[in-house]
Amino acid sequence: MLVHVAQVAPKVSNEIGLTNKKSIETVDNIIEIIKSTLESGEDVLFSGFGEFSILEKNVRKGRNPATGNDMMLPARKVVNFKCSGNLRERISRKD
Repeated sequence: MLVHVAQVAPKVSNEIGLTNKKSIETVDNIIEIIKSTLESGEDVLFSGFGEFSILEKNVRKGRNPATGNDMMLPARKVVNFKCSGNLRERISRKD
């Protein structure tokens, strides 16, 4: 299931007593802080949840799916998420 900000905001609103509009703004602001922190090259750690970090991928050999020709894929940066042990355990117990 995919969860959108509009679905998270009412839960935030109920938990901390904000209006739905304020909750949406709060969630949007948190997401923006995470983005700008990652853009600046810093990791984002939420204790008990996990860590967002930037990984640098090297140039690598790939294949053009349309033509089948070999090609070199450029170096790039990707966002990585590593969940905490606590979250991993909670997810495992749900099975």
